[in-house]
Amino acid sequence: MASPNIEAIRASYAGFRDRDIEGILSGMHPDVEWVHPEGMAKYGLGGTKLGHTGIKEFLAHVPTVLGGMKLEPKEFIEQGDRVVVFGTREVTSLSGRTVTLDFVHSWTMRDGRATRMEDIFDTVAFHELIES
Repeated sequence: MASPNIEAIRASYAGFRDRDIEGILSGMHPDVEWVHPEGMAKYGLGGTKLGHTGIKEFLAHVPTVLGGMKLEPKEFIEQGDRVVVFGTREVTSLSGRTVTLDFVHSWTMRDGRATRMEDIFDTVAFHELIES
């Protein structure tokens, strides 16, 4: 059986799968930090977004840059208040090209809710897809 931290994170991934914003946010603290590589700033996808409002604004912006995305978390590793998730994402450009890219998500938890999520991935491959 998975820990409460992993269950909270799984609920967020289920929200992504179901395109359910409230489901995505269900496992996150209201003041969560949502961190993406600065290398994605060119597309409005880099940097730190704060709180549920920041995440909603970020997610509303994504369709202006990408045609679609599906996350597949594969492995969850928990140590103390940190959960690291290894997975893949199937990303589709606005032109319709789809590639599968690896990701690492580092989640910091407090009282069963995420206070920080850092998305780690190959920004060069992501740029190539967006510009294709």
